[in-house]
Amino acid sequence: MTLIDTHTHIYAEEFDADRNEVIARATEAGIEAFVLPAIDSESNGRMFELSRNLPNSYPFIGLHPTSVNDNPRWREELAEVEALLRACNGGASTAPIGSPERPVEHFYGVGEVGLDFYWSTDFKAEQTECFRRQVELSIEFDLPLIVHTRNAWDEMLSLLEEYKGQARGVLHAFGEGIEIYERIKALGGFAVGIGGVSTYKKSVLAESIPHIDLEDILLETDSPYLTPVPFRGKRNEPAYTTYICNRVAELKGVNPEVVARQTTLNARRVLGLHKVNE
Repeated sequence: MTLIDTHTHIYAEEFDADRNEVIARATEAGIEAFVLPAIDSESNGRMFELSRNLPNSYPFIGLHPTSVNDNPRWREELAEVEALLRACNGGASTAPIGSPERPVEHFYGVGEVGLDFYWSTDFKAEQTECFRRQVELSIEFDLPLIVHTRNAWDEMLSLLEEYKGQARGVLHAFGEGIEIYERIKALGGFAVGIGGVSTYKKSVLAESIPHIDLEDILLETDSPYLTPVPFRGKRNEPAYTTYICNRVAELKGVNPEVVARQTTLNARRVLGLHKVNE
């Protein structure tokens, strides 16, 4: 059984002491690929370095909404995202891979981006402006989005509905009821990322999963966050994708191999997970 972790931050400091062991455990568990979403310039260098040294990894680039809240120079950071896309995906640079101008060979999507009004509602306008521009960049470069949404589902879906038929990707860390899923489904081109929340007691998501089409599901850990049962409260890691797969299979009433096979196909289709030279 092989799986893809479609959202992991294993470049984060939480993995500095044992990153190689974490990757080895993931490989042993059948994780065949790792999608690496960006956060902001503070952590981008770590993500770039890991993506260059981990063959089965897929770097994304974007500015996370909470970085817009906390970062007074967010417009400069947004400009850096665009410059990196033009250098690495638009052929605007002949610099060697690994240089600051061209840190990776190719970005596979725009993310992690979105709206987050959980911590503060003071920057709604700024977050919306930033997210809208990154949606437009994803359309320009024909790339999928990894979309973060927290306490902002109506605003998020209303904005994405403006780009229906153009934008595509995954609504990361989905944990909502079936009504929200139906709005996502109506957008066309978007899947939902299912993670450790599916294993929690009293989870709305557990009630929704039986009604979500398996073809619309991607598996993710969001490691080091949102750790599934039975490891809840500890650091999450990509190997735990298997627990999420098993939980989805249980809720859908199918064999885990069915979930593994279909979600792997979904990840490659929705996120375009193939190497440039393949």
